[in-house]
Amino acid sequence: MRPMKTVVRSAVLLVVLGVWWSTGPARATEIQEVRSPGGITAWLVEEPSIPMLAVEVYFRGGASLDPVGKEGLANLLSGLLDEGAGDLDSQAFQARLEELAISLSYTAGRDGFSGSLRTLTENIVEAFRLLRLSLTEPRFDPEPVERIRSQVITGIRSRAQNPRTIAGRTLFKKIYPDHPYGRPTRGTPDSVASINVEDLRAFVDRRFAKENLIVGVVGDISAERLASLLDETFADLPEKAANGIVVPEVVPAAKGGVEVIRQPIPQSVLIWAMPGIKRNDPDYFAAALMNRVLGGGSFTSRLYEEVREKRGLAYSVYSAVVPYEHSGLVLGGVGTQNGQLAESLSLIRAEIDKIAREGITADELEAAKTYTTGAFPLSLTSNARIANMLVTLQVLDLGIDYLDRRAGLVNEVTLDDVKRVAGRLLDVDAMSVVVVGDPEGVETTP
Repeated sequence: MRPMKTVVRSAVLLVVLGVWWSTGPARATEIQEVRSPGGITAWLVEEPSIPMLAVEVYFRGGASLDPVGKEGLANLLSGLLDEGAGDLDSQAFQARLEELAISLSYTAGRDGFSGSLRTLTENIVEAFRLLRLSLTEPRFDPEPVERIRSQVITGIRSRAQNPRTIAGRTLFKKIYPDHPYGRPTRGTPDSVASINVEDLRAFVDRRFAKENLIVGVVGDISAERLASLLDETFADLPEKAANGIVVPEVVPAAKGGVEVIRQPIPQSVLIWAMPGIKRNDPDYFAAALMNRVLGGGSFTSRLYEEVREKRGLAYSVYSAVVPYEHSGLVLGGVGTQNGQLAESLSLIRAEIDKIAREGITADELEAAKTYTTGAFPLSLTSNARIANMLVTLQVLDLGIDYLDRRAGLVNEVTLDDVKRVAGRLLDVDAMSVVVVGDPEGVETTP
């Protein structure tokens, strides 16, 4: 949103990261649960080999809780919390971050609101102080509010011309017609323009609470020191949230059909979705392995083989299992020339139907398991990613011993499990499709 804001402190951190890459990331096998004297909990992985700290802060409840007509509230707030807090105005707050090479940023998702803090160990006390100020005493001065609002609206208008954005928004409105998931998380120009300072303050006062707080920390800090900093940083938060809005559980609409949004462009963008599975479902890993074979394997999936390798119809074709807090999706997409879209869609449907009826082969299952168990440790390539993982484990209530159990959960999935789950989830008649472009031989259907 504001790339120049982090240039100086990022440059300093990169120097340290050059040393970090030579020593490797923290080992994510020794997770400690740290509980402060005030009752605030965080998960910690100590890594004293390099003087840095990565902190991830997460509050349950994200953009889906934005009031109707105020869509984009969480997103706008995410760009303002480091634009002045306490006795520091925007310029002074940013100057302090840059002076000490502290990185602090916020992100609003559908189901949660996240904060990321990166600092050198020698600046831990000041870094946590700035984190506390941003969460408990944000200023919302007129100049930064209007500046960030203008940047957000400009971004929304720019993305509104992007075929992928148009397709995605249309699809989510189609499958979640009466649910917050069907509304744009960034909002619209009108909704963002309607947000005032009182709305921003209400968000902070009502939704940043200890009961919603999840913290993950990785780096050069002891459990004892972290416990003290947790109280200093978060003690002023209210105990309970007062959201006033409840996001209900929802099954995506499964009416099927195709919607074509005609645009005079040489290539069409297609996105499809059908009801999926949530992360806490016992069949999650069976669904994930099935998807790896269908379209989740970048260069090894059936969709990649049939659509790209054999016929050269598209550069990219994919599928994914997407679990939200209140819903689940199986979705995918393809982008290709207008004259090749109809054949691409036919092949995608055929492979989905084939796996739904027949399942996958033993060799495909074994390859999917090998990748899934082998790639996971390789994804934890930085302290920041490990800190994010610590938060994710807590959000999903997977347990502090999940890393020890994960490979076993993957490897115990059988061919029968995958076939059963494929039959449960994959249904071409429930497949909602949105196309943006000028495809030949593809028309809107009910």
